[in-house]
Amino acid sequence: MIAKDLVAASSRPLLLSILAEGESYGYAIIQRVRELSEDQLQWTDGMLYPILHRLEREGLIRSEWKKGDSGRRRKYYRLVSEGKTSLAEERRQWEAVHETLNKLWKEPKPCLI
Repeated sequence: MIAKDLVAASSRPLLLSILAEGESYGYAIIQRVRELSEDQLQWTDGMLYPILHRLEREGLIRSEWKKGDSGRRRKYYRLVSEGKTSLAEERRQWEAVHETLNKLWKEPKPCLI
């Protein structure tokens, strides 16, 4: 399992990235995260919906009630242009963190004696 702090920190770029693939609804988003992380990230409704609502308030995503394939009404979320811009910035920041950690983890460790 991934630490809660890391799950929380990564939720925004993960959500924006998933919605960049196309519109989706809550349960499908949770399943997509589980699939992509090979069950290492286990999101719940209680974690997902506050983030979706915050992204919507920030104008990065929009929601719309629609009938799904099963005929059941679901709230679908989609990325808007401001969200695409935000995703590009999130990606830049996460890539910088990733590259920095890779440098640290690939370099030989100095002797501390």
